[in-house]
Amino acid sequence: MRFLSLPAVLFCVVSITFFLMRLSPGGPFDGERKLPPAIEHQLLLKYRLDGPLWQQYTDYLKDLLHGDLRLSTKYRNRSVVELLAQTLPVTFSLGTLSLLMALGFGIWMGAFVAARPNSFADHLALHFALLAVSLPAFVLGPLLILFFSIWLHWLPVGGWGSFSQLLLPSITLALPFVAVIARLLRDQLREVLQDNFIRTASAKGLSRQAIVYHHALRVAILPVVSYTGPLAANLLTGSIVVETIFHIPGAGGFFVNSILNRDGFLLGGIVIVYCTLLIFCNLLVDVVYRHLDPRIK
Repeated sequence: MRFLSLPAVLFCVVSITFFLMRLSPGGPFDGERKLPPAIEHQLLLKYRLDGPLWQQYTDYLKDLLHGDLRLSTKYRNRSVVELLAQTLPVTFSLGTLSLLMALGFGIWMGAFVAARPNSFADHLALHFALLAVSLPAFVLGPLLILFFSIWLHWLPVGGWGSFSQLLLPSITLALPFVAVIARLLRDQLREVLQDNFIRTASAKGLSRQAIVYHHALRVAILPVVSYTGPLAANLLTGSIVVETIFHIPGAGGFFVNSILNRDGFLLGGIVIVYCTLLIFCNLLVDVVYRHLDPRIK
């Protein structure tokens, strides 16, 4: 049923985005850097942008059904598909590594401190989580550059092309979510460890670590799985702040510029990609959730 709702959700998102862009003041050809009159005239004729609003809307939907995201109204002779094909792989690479970092370190840290309640590690993890969540990316990123690039000379300052250039921006993007996942799993594990089946496992003589990692974690990780759906869509679409700090040629800059430039076709293409990712990630979470807890249908 959720899979069948995908076209309806995308239709609503595309429609809302289209009408918001058309009904807001200004136009796609306004601004300081204007297109040559000949190109502007061709775009107006090709997409009938000077026609009635309902006609523009139906023509846009027809093009989308044929897989045509149209030409950008600001980037000369560049189609939306071409722009997305150029930048989305970069953003997805950054987001995938950030997601793996957030899940891997967050789950490990949450389980580690949950097995050691009220210990020094537990209190240290709480302070780390508070600090990581409180630091915005435009503060954390330059701090990591200062420490690892300028002082230690371990990693490059920025750019794109090698795995080492991907590490600092991925850490900057993932660190706040590492803290959130660790705190979420820690609190949930604390509750699960009070259940009856945990007392039974403890009465059998199992160690605290074995109880946490082999019995309690399977149940306590369910809220983390639910959180992973929107988190994955968020990280896979990258961050304009992180991409700007580390000079990464991703899609974040195009998303912001499409709004500032009133490039409705480019904005619509990016919104479609983001919403598709969000729905797909939530569907995947439902499948994993059902596997972890067979009682859920």
